[in-house]
Amino acid sequence: MTLVFAGVCSHAPGITGRADLADPQLKEGLYLAFDELRARLEESRPDAIVVVAAEHFANFFMNNMPAFAVGMADHYSGPIEDPDWLKIPKFTAPGNRNLSQRMIQEIMQTVDVAYAEEWLFDHGIAVPLNFLTPKFDLPVIPVNVNCQGPPLAPLHRSWAFGEAIRRAADSVPERIAVVGTGGISHWPATPDSGKINETWDRDFLDRWCRNDRAQLLDYDDLTVYTEAGQGGFEIRTFLAVAAAAKGAPGTVHYYQPIPIFAVGCTTATYDLDPNL
Repeated sequence: MTLVFAGVCSHAPGITGRADLADPQLKEGLYLAFDELRARLEESRPDAIVVVAAEHFANFFMNNMPAFAVGMADHYSGPIEDPDWLKIPKFTAPGNRNLSQRMIQEIMQTVDVAYAEEWLFDHGIAVPLNFLTPKFDLPVIPVNVNCQGPPLAPLHRSWAFGEAIRRAADSVPERIAVVGTGGISHWPATPDSGKINETWDRDFLDRWCRNDRAQLLDYDDLTVYTEAGQGGFEIRTFLAVAAAAKGAPGTVHYYQPIPIFAVGCTTATYDLDPNL
């Protein structure tokens, strides 16, 4: 069975944790966009969701920082943050160890990947799941791309990782959805928190929707850091999904800079070709 869904969304903790401080119209617009993304996901009838995220030193630290890691457990807990701060109650989400292992074995054919039998979800996965699988009843395969601790994987390696995820999805009989979560431009945990480079974001999303590999890989980390902040390094998760979509065209369903959430909030999907 091939990939049945590919999309991306923002995962900023303020989306849930500071919802009461946001302009009600902006918050409701974003929450409606998440509802619509969930509907599209549900329409694809996935057996499991692969969440490609950038975690934030919750499980992986500078003493042991894999470029790419995939979860391989039958269940996962979260959020690791204080639920009163994130406004997401503690939960346990199902995994699928056997499916994860089969996909990891296929990914390993071309990409060196770590795997983890224990994984605590931080907001990078907890916030999207809170909207996309609010009952936490869809098996999750968590994926981490190191977007935090340099040296970061080159962008072309993130692309290769996405290609490997697609190949792995195609190799199993289950229906697989993949969702990338992250930025885009943002400066979290700095004096510039709340700053958003809308022009940069829209240009990136245009490249993403065209699934233009050359243009998506035509970034360097110094320029990204300058124009999109250290949070901009999370474009790696969006690139992995682009690669997994195999050139399919994309659509941005929602983009709005919301400073109180400290990010340009985004939902977008690819129109997958079932013949690819």
